[in-house]
Amino acid sequence: MTDSKEIDMPRLTADDVIEFLRDNPKFLQQNPEACDFLIPPKNDDKNVTDFQGFMIKRLKDDKEKVIETTQSIVENVRSNMNNQQRIHKVILRLLEARNFEEFIHIITMDLSTMLDTDISVLVVESNGEDIPNITTSGIRVLPEGTIDKWMNGQNVLLQSNITGIEAIFGGGATLVQSQALLRVGISMDTPPAILAFGSRDPMMFQDSQGTELIAFLAQVVERSFRSWLNLAS
Repeated sequence: MTDSKEIDMPRLTADDVIEFLRDNPKFLQQNPEACDFLIPPKNDDKNVTDFQGFMIKRLKDDKEKVIETTQSIVENVRSNMNNQQRIHKVILRLLEARNFEEFIHIITMDLSTMLDTDISVLVVESNGEDIPNITTSGIRVLPEGTIDKWMNGQNVLLQSNITGIEAIFGGGATLVQSQALLRVGISMDTPPAILAFGSRDPMMFQDSQGTELIAFLAQVVERSFRSWLNLAS
């Protein structure tokens, strides 16, 4: 059994630190947190850099970053509250429908205005036969399998910077530059459907946005459909 020997590590000297900083003049610029460990010198010599001024500037910059972050958070909260209020108004409007035709009219006409989008459409798949009770003006019909292909296993799809799909938005497709597609599962006895919103604002719908509110809207539409058509879930 051999005795372990301690390895003597050379101690850093002030000259070593100064030489390192001389060879790396951007060290403090790239590692500003190092200033937190330093006591700034008094600026009695014109050749001595005023680290106190540097640290004050850094504090000001940090304050500006905090203010910007706070403003961004406040704006997001206000936007979320505004969107929540709009969804609540839309749901109340859906519940006010006096018949099925008015319910469809609200979906295809009123929702786009209330949600500040340019167009709203209900899209339903067809197997080539008539769809009972929902062959109503304002509903667009697509071949079987189209919706599953578009949604790719998702219930909510938000897309920005796109070209509107004519099969969904018809003549209004030329306006659409961002879209929200919400899967609407009416019942086991009805074909797949989606509720589509289109906007000329290319960034109105983005895949990084939260989807809880519009997903809830889709669930309300599903239940309202079942109620009007007397369908089980």
